[in-house]
Amino acid sequence: MDYERLADKSLQGLVLEREEMRAVLNASENQLPDLLSAAFSVRRHYFGKRVQIHVLQNAKSGLCPEDCHYCSQSSISKAPVDKYPLLPRERLLEGAVKAKAAGAVRYCMVNSGRGPTQKEIEELAEVVREIKSNVPINICCSVGLMNEAKARILKEAGVERVNHNLNTSRKYYSKICTTHTYDDRIATLKNVKSAGLSSCCGGIIGMGETDDDLMDMALALRDLDVDSIPINFLHPITATPLEKINRLTPQRCLKVLSLFRFINPSKEVRVAGGRELNLRSLQPMSLYPANSIFVNGYLTTPGQGATDAHRMIEDLGFEIAEGS
Repeated sequence: MDYERLADKSLQGLVLEREEMRAVLNASENQLPDLLSAAFSVRRHYFGKRVQIHVLQNAKSGLCPEDCHYCSQSSISKAPVDKYPLLPRERLLEGAVKAKAAGAVRYCMVNSGRGPTQKEIEELAEVVREIKSNVPINICCSVGLMNEAKARILKEAGVERVNHNLNTSRKYYSKICTTHTYDDRIATLKNVKSAGLSSCCGGIIGMGETDDDLMDMALALRDLDVDSIPINFLHPITATPLEKINRLTPQRCLKVLSLFRFINPSKEVRVAGGRELNLRSLQPMSLYPANSIFVNGYLTTPGQGATDAHRMIEDLGFEIAEGS
């Protein structure tokens, strides 16, 4: 496969054929350098060598009625996680200050649960207003299923972006969650966009999905025209239904990232949860297709610290992005 030809198609705004997408996912070890070079040519066209840093804050933990099979905070998880309601505003403000110090362009506050109550939305909006008054950082919120009215409250408070992942393909969704549907997630994304907010939406790789599921998800994100695509790689957590799944290799992760870059060439692609566990020593290579990373952990699992991430970026000859 001529991967540079695929890069040219991507830069022209053309959608890869299914057999071309499959060739990306099935690239051999010998083809991987050429694939990454091609993906980087697309990434470089839109983002140069800049890397955006983001920081997550587990603002409300556990206490979730949903049965998402991958999640340590779900109703069917027996994993020992902290459980608490929305953190005090002082803690959330402190988190924003630390995120800024870590070089983050965006601070993302995450609430566990099916979706926010009106009271929770109003409390979160008040916290956002205080953060925006004190810390020069962009704000993202991830709060579950949400209608347009609640999304507008967040926007008016100063939130720029809302995260709500598809997680997998429509076809595979019922295999990882039964308490809400794929269409429920689509509806929330549409509500976010209708409220005038930027959309952050990606998925989790390695939950037993097929290559076709990955292709379907990449195409769905393109059709939804989301702004930011976090690609998580399953971190199997003990006492969750997916605890024994561990099928990813670093090479597989790099191929997946390259596919999402080709299909969504101008969008922010973030190497998200499971980066350290699954990419291991090949983590720096992920920045050839991707242009964004999380630092300092992922809600209930640890992650690379900001100092080490900065060094990785600089050693690669890339630069830390400033601003949004």
